[in-house]
Amino acid sequence: MEGGIQFIDIIFFALVAAFIVLRLRSVLGRRNGGKTEHRDIFAERDAEKRSTENVITLGDQPPTSKESAWSKPSDITNEADTVVARGIVQIGIADSKFVAAEFIGGAEGAFEMILNAFSVGDRDTLKNFLSAEVYGNFVHAVDERERLGYTLEDTLVGVLSAEIVEAFMEGRTANVTTKFVSEQITVTRNGEGQIVDGNPNMVTEVTDFWTFSRDTGNSDPNWELVATRSLD
Repeated sequence: MEGGIQFIDIIFFALVAAFIVLRLRSVLGRRNGGKTEHRDIFAERDAEKRSTENVITLGDQPPTSKESAWSKPSDITNEADTVVARGIVQIGIADSKFVAAEFIGGAEGAFEMILNAFSVGDRDTLKNFLSAEVYGNFVHAVDERERLGYTLEDTLVGVLSAEIVEAFMEGRTANVTTKFVSEQITVTRNGEGQIVDGNPNMVTEVTDFWTFSRDTGNSDPNWELVATRSLD
């Protein structure tokens, strides 16, 4: 009986030792071809952080050559138009933080906000984005609409494309014209809710050319809408 108990004890301790070895392998790594494979949790954390952060900060660095990202027309236009490309380079020289691709993204956001503000008659928002002249034109249209008792329902279904078609410096003022091709549903109703213009069931493709400008000598990074035109 006593010998049997000792034999069981030996088996028990052998199992415990085997379990400890397996646990150590799982923590420290396995040998494979003489190399130890193990997880570097700090490297993985850094890699995960890099994958979720925008580490490209060209806008915060001065361009080193004309081949910098902000000066490549192929990145921001459908055709490598040399006039547009030259204008983009000139703006980049005047403002090292100018990145054409980021500008287009911001212009799309402004396009949507301005359309919505005009639709609901939000004068405060319009004033923040528009030059004095364009603001006056927009507000005049809003005033006339309200005088007639009309309401405008302008739904931006989506922006199909946005591209820079003109870019130039005028003194220290940067000017960039963006062509927007969008799908919209536009309906104008009278005070009784009757439709006087447009169709709520029709999506219309609209092409707009909006020109934004900014004084590169000013610390204010915001751009201002200074001109608009549409293709009929």
